[in-house]
Amino acid sequence: MRTTDVRLVAALAVTQTIGFGVLYYAFSVFLTPMARDLGTGVAQLTVGLTLSVLVSGLAAPVVGRLLDRRGGRGVMTVGALLGTVALLAWSQVRSPLQLYLVCVVLGLASAMVLYEAAFAVVIAWFDAARRSRALLAVTIVAGFASTVFLPLTGVLVERYGWRQALVVLAVGYGVTAVPLHALLPTTPRRPLLRHPPSPSPPPGLHEKAGGSAGAGVVEVGVRAAVRGRPFWLLTAAFLTQTGAVAVVAVLLVTYLIALGHSPVFAATVAGLLGVLSVTGRLVTTGLQSRWPISLITAAVFAVQGLAALALPVVGRSPVGAVCAVVGFGLGFGVATIARPALLAERYGTAAYASISGATALPIFAAKATAPLAAAATAQAAGYPVVMCAVAAACLLGTLTLLAYHRHHP
Repeated sequence: MRTTDVRLVAALAVTQTIGFGVLYYAFSVFLTPMARDLGTGVAQLTVGLTLSVLVSGLAAPVVGRLLDRRGGRGVMTVGALLGTVALLAWSQVRSPLQLYLVCVVLGLASAMVLYEAAFAVVIAWFDAARRSRALLAVTIVAGFASTVFLPLTGVLVERYGWRQALVVLAVGYGVTAVPLHALLPTTPRRPLLRHPPSPSPPPGLHEKAGGSAGAGVVEVGVRAAVRGRPFWLLTAAFLTQTGAVAVVAVLLVTYLIALGHSPVFAATVAGLLGVLSVTGRLVTTGLQSRWPISLITAAVFAVQGLAALALPVVGRSPVGAVCAVVGFGLGFGVATIARPALLAERYGTAAYASISGATALPIFAAKATAPLAAAATAQAAGYPVVMCAVAAACLLGTLTLLAYHRHHP
C-alpha cells in the first residue's frame, strides 16, 4: 500500500474502534448507574439504544447520498462533532425523555461516522484488488472495540461516576475522531450507468468505470439497483442474519445463566464473540481467493444456524456451551465485510454509499427490533424457541445467498 493508503486505513481503524466503543458499546455499562440515578428502570433506558439504531437506519440512505456526492471527509467530520456534542449532552440528562432525544442525535451521528460511512470511503478509494485487505484491516482493529471500551468505561464509571465518565469519553472521542476525519483524502466521483447490469450484458458494458470497480462490474445508480432482484436477495440475506446476531448479542449471557452456568462463566463465554468476529473475518478474507464471497458467507451463516440449534441441546455443559458459541461467533462479524464486498462487486463504487444506505434501512430495523421480539418470545415460550428462530433466520440467509449466487453469479 502507498503511504496515503496506510494513513487512511489507520485513521479509519482508530476512529471506528473509538466510535463503536463510545457511541454503541459503552451504553450497556451506563444502564445500571443511570437507572439508579434517574430513578427509572433499565428496560426504559434500553429503549434509547433501540431508538439510536433505528435512527441510524432511517438516516442511512440520506447519509449515503451525501457520501457519494461529497465524499467522506466532510460528512464524517461533522458526524464526529455531532457525536461529541451528543455525548456531552448525555452526561447532563435528567429524565428518560431527555435520554431519548440524545439517542436520536447519537443515531444520526453513528450513521455518519461508523461502518457504513467508513466502508464507503474505503470502497471509493481502493481498487478491487486491494479493497478486501483494506476493509479487513479496519474491521480487525475495530473488532476489539468492545474488548477495550467495555472495561475502560466500567473503570471510568467506578472512579468518576457515569456523568463524568461520559465527559471523559466525549472529549477523548472528539479530539481523536474529528481531526482524523478532517484529514481524510478526497475521493473522485465516478460516472453512473442508469440501468442495472443484466446477467449477460454485451462485452463493452462490463468495462470498469473510473478504474476501481473491477472487471465485470458496471457502475449502477441506487434507483436502478433497487429495481433488480439481486438487491433484494442481498438485503434479505443480511437482514435475517443481522437480526439473529443482534438477538444472540443481547440475550446470550442471560440464556447461559438460565442453562445453569455462573454469571462469570456466561460473561466470559459471551466475551469470546468479539475475538471470534475477528477470526471469522480473517478466514472469510483468506478464502476469497478460492471461492466467491457469496458462497463463503452462505456457508458461514449455515454454521451459525447449526450452532444456534445445538446450544439448547449441548449448552448445559461448559464444553458444549463454548463449542456452540464458537460456532456461532465465527460468523459474528462476517456480514460486516461481506455486504460491502458483494455490493461493490455487483454495482461498482460510484453509488456504493447510496446503495449500501438503502440496504441498511431494513437491516438496521431488524437489528433494533429483533432483540425486543426475542426477549418477549423468551418470556412467553422459552429460550429454546428463540434459538430455533435464530437458527431459522441464519439458514434463511444461507438459502437467500445461494439463490443470489445461482441466478446472479
